[in-house]
This record gives sequence, C-alpha cells and structure tokens, in this order.
Amino acid sequence: MKTLYEGVSVAEGGRAGHVASKDGPLDLPLSVPKGMGGDGGEGTNPEQLFGAAYAACFGGAMQAVMDQEEIKADASAISVTATIGFCKDEDGFFLEATLDCYVPEVDLETGEDIIKKAHEMCPFSKATRDNITVTLNLLLDE
Repeated sequence: MKTLYEGVSVAEGGRAGHVASKDGPLDLPLSVPKGMGGDGGEGTNPEQLFGAAYAACFGGAMQAVMDQEEIKADASAISVTATIGFCKDEDGFFLEATLDCYVPEVDLETGEDIIKKAHEMCPFSKATRDNITVTLNLLLDE
C-alpha cells in the first residue's frame, strides 16, 4: 500500500477543548452537545467533524463511480448529508451513520448502483464496515 497523503490533527482538552490540523486550515473550538450533558456551546464536536469528513469522502467516491461508469450527469451537483448518531446501550457508547445521497439527473436504478459502488470504494465506508450501522438513502430529482 502506498500512502498518498497524511492529514495530521491534534485535539487538546477532550470534547470541550480544541482541535487543529498541523498545517493550519482546521482550527476549531470543541463543545459538548447538551444532549450529551454538555453546555451546547458554539464549538463543533467529533460527530460533526466525522460527518463532514465522511460526507465529503463519500461524495468523492460517488463522483469517481460516475466517472468510471461514464454516467452522463452533473457529478459536481451531487451532495451527501451525513447524520452521525452518538448512541449508548448496555455495552457502552457507539456511533451510527445515515448518508442521504443526492444524485441529479439519474433514475432510481442508476442512483442506487452509484451509492452501492461508492460505499464499496469510500475509505470511510471501509473503515466503518462491520463496526457501525450505516444507512444509505438515495434522494432523486422529483
């Protein structure tokens, strides 16, 4: 395996601290959501950061599938909304993810094929496979 890129980030102070990338573009305060017993401050949280990263990566995988399959649709207009749930049961804490995927100008069968293949290709999907529940939803033009 050849490493193409490494992103380095540092979190200080846990969930109510601060996170920054070593090279500078990411520099954010962290807050604990009220639903998790925190103050619900203006900072972001790990679930939002993970959701943003997963949505962007999955969208890139969808674009790659569309390119590979030569699907004639506007790949720049796709979107992914990631909802990351922080959950608790008798075994402790875990995550769940829902990805609402919008693919313009395609029919149901083509759209489902795109998101299925993107889920196989996306590094975040590979990392979460068999570890968390991931629900994929396809949104189409009406």
